[in-house]
Amino acid sequence: MTLPASPAERYAAFRARPPGLIAFQGLYDFEFDDFQVQACAALADGRGVLVAAPTGSGKTVVGEFAVHLALAGGSKCFYTTPIKALSNQKYADLVRRYGSDQVGLLTGDNSVNGEAPVVVMTTEVLRNMLYAGSATLGGLGYVVLDEVHYLADRLRGAVWEEVIIHLPEAVRVVALSATVSNAEEFGEWLDQVRGGTTVIVDEHRPVPLWQHMLAGSQLYDLFTESLRGEAGAEARVNPELVRIAQRDEWAARKAPNRPGRGGHRPRRFRVPRRPEVIDRLDRAALLPAITFIFSRAGCDSAAAQCVAAGLRLTTPEETARITAVAERRTADIPDVDLRVLGYGEWLSGLQRGIAAHHAGLLPTFKEVVEELFEAGLIRAVFATETLALGINMPARTVVIERLDKWNGETHANLTPGEYTQLTGRAGRRGIDVEGHAVVLWQPGVDPGAVAGLAGTRTYPLNSSFRPSYNMAVNLTGQFGRARAATLLESSFAQFQADRAVGGIARQARRARAELDRLSGEMSCEHGDIAEYTRMRADLTEQERHQARERAALRRADAARSLGELRRGDIIGVTGGRRAGVAVVLEQRPLGTLLVLTSGRQVRRLTAADFTGPVEPIDRIRIPSWFSERSPKHRRDLSVTVRDKLAGRELAPVRRGRDHTADTGLASARHRLREHPVHSCPDREQHVRQAERYRRQLREVEGLERRVAGRTHVIARTFERVCAVLDHLGYLDDDKVTAEGRRLGGLYSELDLLAAECLRRGLWDGLTEPELAACVSALSFESRRDETGPPRLAPGRAREASTAMVRIWGELDQIETDNGLSFLREPDFGFAAIAYRWARGDALQDVLDDAPEVAAGDFVRWTKQVIDLLDQIAAAAAAGAAGGARVATVARSAAAAMRRGVIAYTSVT
Repeated sequence: MTLPASPAERYAAFRARPPGLIAFQGLYDFEFDDFQVQACAALADGRGVLVAAPTGSGKTVVGEFAVHLALAGGSKCFYTTPIKALSNQKYADLVRRYGSDQVGLLTGDNSVNGEAPVVVMTTEVLRNMLYAGSATLGGLGYVVLDEVHYLADRLRGAVWEEVIIHLPEAVRVVALSATVSNAEEFGEWLDQVRGGTTVIVDEHRPVPLWQHMLAGSQLYDLFTESLRGEAGAEARVNPELVRIAQRDEWAARKAPNRPGRGGHRPRRFRVPRRPEVIDRLDRAALLPAITFIFSRAGCDSAAAQCVAAGLRLTTPEETARITAVAERRTADIPDVDLRVLGYGEWLSGLQRGIAAHHAGLLPTFKEVVEELFEAGLIRAVFATETLALGINMPARTVVIERLDKWNGETHANLTPGEYTQLTGRAGRRGIDVEGHAVVLWQPGVDPGAVAGLAGTRTYPLNSSFRPSYNMAVNLTGQFGRARAATLLESSFAQFQADRAVGGIARQARRARAELDRLSGEMSCEHGDIAEYTRMRADLTEQERHQARERAALRRADAARSLGELRRGDIIGVTGGRRAGVAVVLEQRPLGTLLVLTSGRQVRRLTAADFTGPVEPIDRIRIPSWFSERSPKHRRDLSVTVRDKLAGRELAPVRRGRDHTADTGLASARHRLREHPVHSCPDREQHVRQAERYRRQLREVEGLERRVAGRTHVIARTFERVCAVLDHLGYLDDDKVTAEGRRLGGLYSELDLLAAECLRRGLWDGLTEPELAACVSALSFESRRDETGPPRLAPGRAREASTAMVRIWGELDQIETDNGLSFLREPDFGFAAIAYRWARGDALQDVLDDAPEVAAGDFVRWTKQVIDLLDQIAAAAAAGAAGGARVATVARSAAAAMRRGVIAYTSVT
């Protein structure tokens, strides 16, 4: 943990800087912070570094110093990012500094100057290069892992750990992370697997952040100093906000039409409209602002609302500059496609300084928004949380509309880590004196909860690593199965499991020692107290079991007899609160009766209301016109029942079958009474000691099971993965088969299903559009549950799709047999769209036929299909005879889909 340095220490540190760092500092127009100096000095000293610091604090300076060192020393530097957009942005930054001849770019979409000394790439690209043993790795000296906290991502996190584990030993790793509470733990693991690694944690924001809430049109500070005004007193929630919350809660409790004091209805705060929020921030000089709305449609709607309200945040000169940038960046897109993409409405918002930013936008449109926002020409952006994940778009103010979001299954509250990530965008270094975070007042919002989000600093980084099928064949091919398992044991996931198991193991040892102590105290001179206690416990369990069986039989008898009752039967209710006489009105579904009780109440009864079988006491006729809702009808019917039973003494209701005592149970009781300990005068004291021993034994066994479950957990999972691959013939013990090598080139969540489709010739004979439709199911995953079945592509693609689901079912069963569940079901929600685009249909026709698909989603999903088609082409070409045809079709399908807006979104 870095601490503030004194002026003398800062001067001494400056004088001690390596010459290379002094020259590097000259490239910037601001003085480096202490944590930046320390990290760069460690790099210059030949060490790896982990830097954990808040968003916007300047962590990337450390990564850029690694680039500087590589160029100065004649080695290579790979700068990796988790998302293509961030790779594109970093590539542009480095090209501006070092020139296009020194910098390359490798993503799933672009390959620019890939042999340059500095290459920006997505982390997946580097992982694939490591497994392929790419010659491009030659001379590699540094790897920057930007946004390394992504390794907690459920779907993609394993890639970061794979890269860290498999990089050549001489490569220095520069890991840049958002602030996490267990940075030291992560750094300790890095030091263990990579060698000398310096951990630098800095929680200081270079631009102070002020927290606010906007209630109505009033902007309130979230925190205020102690009312006593003591120096150093901790900030607490603004009392005025607490009063507003209490008043709002009181108003909510009042009946809608019930007036308050003085005949007035209680007033509740109205949530301000989005144009009003932006106008309020503009008047307070708090623009530019990013408003986070956890809905793409909400972002588009917010921008449209501001335009419709006549909001204008730009001057005529700025409007002209905005128009020029937008027209330049979209010049290659035909007018007909621009109309389909809503270019006119989008440009109108930009010209007013207003824009949306989310994954559903065309990538080119998003890049324009980013460029204009960075230039200070866009003043209000409405964005989903994806903007907070690495894109460099800081603002003066961040607005959060709601403190919960839909996570795909339910509405979940924001975590402190998510809140900090979002508000970290507020405050532009070198521009703003302070940043501002504004939470909009909503009915029911607790200011204390907001304060908890803003004040919490504990968000641990937890590994999501697990072996995959592709990983297993690649590692086994390179190192053999035993060595591969050892490598996987060095993962951060196993490191954390071992850390956790250490504490559990200590608990288990203490619990075992207590068990031994209790064992020594547990004795009886008459006999074996442990044996006696076991016999007593077994007898108790037998008695409970037999009681459960008797109760089940009684319920079964009652349920069976209920089904034989008819309308008008008078019965005795023997159990529950409704005991007494009732008359049956009608049978209801699921074994229930509708009856009229002696208290003239209509009730539903089940077998649980009876202690045994039910037989009619008597019977009456219920008129057809009887209405259970009529009090008079119920009263008359109750009188009829009473008259029918007048003077009659009711026989007791049978309580079910008369079960004789179980002979085995009687024998167990006899053996217990014959045991020597049974006659001991201190028997019950001994039994209590034995019970403490048994409870302690259960605790020990539970802790030891937890230890066993976490020890070597990654290696055990790897062995189960290998068992599946052995069963299917991709591995032959320590050898990778030809089919396994083909699987090793398929990087997909459904890698094994893709390999099986190739091996079984399922795609042989398909046309380009048909193959694109089938392959889309391996990469596409619906954002939400669809209301109906997906629209399948026509022709042979429909039959192939059905066969793919059948194969997935077979693989799912094999996984289940081996204790795994990795493969999700293929999703054909994009199949018809992929088919039409590969067939050459116009963009307007494709999107008009799928109004639920946003342009950005269409581009992203199409590119994912293209990427997987390229992998399939390479894998099929390397396979058995017959694969050449599939390889040719896959390449042709990928080429057919690289057109129009798909081709226009590449980096220029």
